[in-house]
Amino acid sequence: MERALETVRQYGPFIGRILIAYIFIQSGLGKIGNFAGTAAYMASKGVPIPEFFLVGAIILELGGALSLVLGWKVQWGALALLVFTLPTTLIIHNFWAVEAAQVQNQMNHFLKNFSIMGAFIYIIAYGAGPLSVDNRSRA
Repeated sequence: MERALETVRQYGPFIGRILIAYIFIQSGLGKIGNFAGTAAYMASKGVPIPEFFLVGAIILELGGALSLVLGWKVQWGALALLVFTLPTTLIIHNFWAVEAAQVQNQMNHFLKNFSIMGAFIYIIAYGAGPLSVDNRSRA
């Protein structure tokens, strides 16, 4: 059992960072691929100057995700993604203000994002783990 725990401690943080980053890579690339549609959706949710905020969202999502994947400045990358995810969750996945048919779907996204924010807080508190650029630079 101890050997299995050591393996998880060695590789787990890296795998966890990849899994968390993946959703933001997909989302950022999707926003690039459907820029006009995403800007229109953001405008429908009341976001002012949606094109400006969309460019910022793309930069935060892809930059933060790249930070997590590489394990470079992960606490800053996780903080950037946390700061991005919190207002996005409250504005875009406001399950309390949608039609009844959309409540469950939006609540699922809302709760998923809260879980992801918990992972960001964990990364901010404990760093990248052993397989990371951050850890190599300390050696």
